[in-house]
Amino acid sequence: MFASLSEAVRANHGLEHATVSILLSKPGAQKRLFGHAVPDGFYLYGNVDEESFRDAAHEALARMKAGEDGLAVSPLCGTNIVISGIAAGLVSLATVHQPNRFSRFPNIVTATSLGIVLGQPLGRWFQKNVTTSPRVHDMEIVDISRGFWPGKPFRVRTRRTGGTTTPLA
Repeated sequence: MFASLSEAVRANHGLEHATVSILLSKPGAQKRLFGHAVPDGFYLYGNVDEESFRDAAHEALARMKAGEDGLAVSPLCGTNIVISGIAAGLVSLATVHQPNRFSRFPNIVTATSLGIVLGQPLGRWFQKNVTTSPRVHDMEIVDISRGFWPGKPFRVRTRRTGGTTTPLA
């Protein structure tokens, strides 16, 4: 069951990224969007009109099914921030035990910067192999809805084709 939920969240996370990528490619696009994936879909927060959002979600799914796997990985993903933070923290730990207090600070800054630089490709690798998946060939969008009050996110519900309502396996 865990593997099924994990794959479902990964595929929905990829679809979320693809949807955001398409939304951001449009002229005059809202640049402040964020979302999160769940086993049966994803949520997206941002000031986007419903028609544009629906079109982007369906276009994202179609393009991913057509083989545009790269849409699943985003440079704007929170995974990149987490991995960069972890990398920066780990490499800076190597410098804090230096005996000379005055040489510590520049070394910590240098090590932290190196960790952040290394975190970028590590974050993309982690997304591609752990947190997202482009495997949406058997996925369909079941419903797209939005709450009635300001700030309410879009809710995209997905499922496997064939009529089953269980999360994507």
